[in-house]
Amino acid sequence: MTTAQSSAGSLIREWRTRRRMSQLDLAMEAEISQRHLSFVESGRAAPSRDMVLHLAEQLSIPLRQRNQLLLAAGFAPSFSERSLTDASLAPAMAAVETVLKGHEPFPALAVDRHWNLVSANAAIGPLLADVSEASLLKPPVNVLRLSLHPGGVAPRIVNLAEWRTHLLERLKHQNDASGDPVLIELERELRSYPSGLKGGRPVPVEPDGIVHPLRLAHGDQVLSFISTITVFGTPLDVTLSELAIESFFPADEQTRTVLVRMAKEQAAKAS
Repeated sequence: MTTAQSSAGSLIREWRTRRRMSQLDLAMEAEISQRHLSFVESGRAAPSRDMVLHLAEQLSIPLRQRNQLLLAAGFAPSFSERSLTDASLAPAMAAVETVLKGHEPFPALAVDRHWNLVSANAAIGPLLADVSEASLLKPPVNVLRLSLHPGGVAPRIVNLAEWRTHLLERLKHQNDASGDPVLIELERELRSYPSGLKGGRPVPVEPDGIVHPLRLAHGDQVLSFISTITVFGTPLDVTLSELAIESFFPADEQTRTVLVRMAKEQAAKAS
């Protein structure tokens, strides 16, 4: 639904349904009567600004969509949406660059809400050297498309079926949380790419595994990574709330050794 087509009440009902909550569940969480919530959702009662924000908090609605909900209720947006180059975001962007640089010689990158690349450290470059589809590297670079496209990194991902499943599950979870039409279309596109399944059967997860690794062929070696996602705590800006840093760590000693060596070779070429 778009804000122009939806009342605040219908949007609250939509988000409540998306969160798989009954009216009674949400009313109890918000500490209001179910009758009042029912009136708000049906349009028989107009929620105050504080009530809109309170219900949005209980429903864990993203900041961008909270602004849309406020507009639908007849109020001005509460959360700013600055560009990444805005001077007021400079401390946050400096923090991002510090994290990326500090993670070297291991790869790390920052992405926006649509998984478009915002920044990356020097360790990412060598891992993209064999990308055959040049258009995938033209800004804006979508890192999920770059990962799973047959002309991107996918041919070098040794455990493509497993990694693809992991990325699609993550994207589906994000879609369930945000309902973003751009991400929904991206998920549809990514699902059309080759699955990497051999014989149509999923690859069994290793019994001793602790996370989904990314296993990437590099020359005659296989590099193995585990990853973490970092986001800003308690953001009040929409753009900042949607920024995420993914850091890749070596999952074995061989990978660590290769990455350290590659970093030294890069430094030697630059000097």
